[in-house]
Amino acid sequence: MSSLTESASTALKLIAESDPALWAIVGRSLAVSGTACLVACGLGLVLGAWLGVARFAGRGVVLALLNTSLAVPSVVVGLLVYLLLSRSGPLGALGWLFSFKAMVLAQALLVLPVVTALTRQAVEDAERAHGEQLRSMGASPLLRSLLLAWDERYALLTVLIASFGRAISEVGAVMIVGGNIDGFTRVMTTAIALETSKGDLPLALALGIILLTVVLALNVLIALVRRWRERVDGAASSTPVGVAA
Repeated sequence: MSSLTESASTALKLIAESDPALWAIVGRSLAVSGTACLVACGLGLVLGAWLGVARFAGRGVVLALLNTSLAVPSVVVGLLVYLLLSRSGPLGALGWLFSFKAMVLAQALLVLPVVTALTRQAVEDAERAHGEQLRSMGASPLLRSLLLAWDERYALLTVLIASFGRAISEVGAVMIVGGNIDGFTRVMTTAIALETSKGDLPLALALGIILLTVVLALNVLIALVRRWRERVDGAASSTPVGVAA
């Protein structure tokens, strides 16, 4: 018990005193996950919006594969990226293995199915409600997908926040492709695993506290966005429609 108390006290001290090694790891984690989310969301939002509107042969198979990819373990994604980036792999010439770029690629591939699937569901629900009106106006599937995605922008904002939380809490993929190299590819989750195995509990606890704080802040932000959206939708529905003179 005293060991736990001492470790927790030292961990809080590391945070309060802005330990350089601690905050370097935190900054690297935020940079990797933030970049991965930008890449994944840029592709996932467009692809998911199109899938929510488009109807084509084999769509059910595509959706089944998409939903299956949501359950792929992060270590499997890391293994696939490792094989792609290894010297004998098809992308080995890039020299990305055990680098910042490799970790971004792994997390982007991990987050992409999440963004695509959630965006597809949101846009498809909006298509059922408003798609017929847009079709009657001659809107193409691509245009409908973009308009409906914009209409659901508040819901998609929560998707972006949730995808960042998924990325920053991941450990398996970045451990494999990044190598957990001190000062280069060590992020919060991999550092927690390493420091715990070494018995350096204060640093592991400090990183754990910060990681939990980040995840908590993301969940609070999602709740605030949802409440704000409900308030905006409620105000819009209660506003009387003016009749032009």
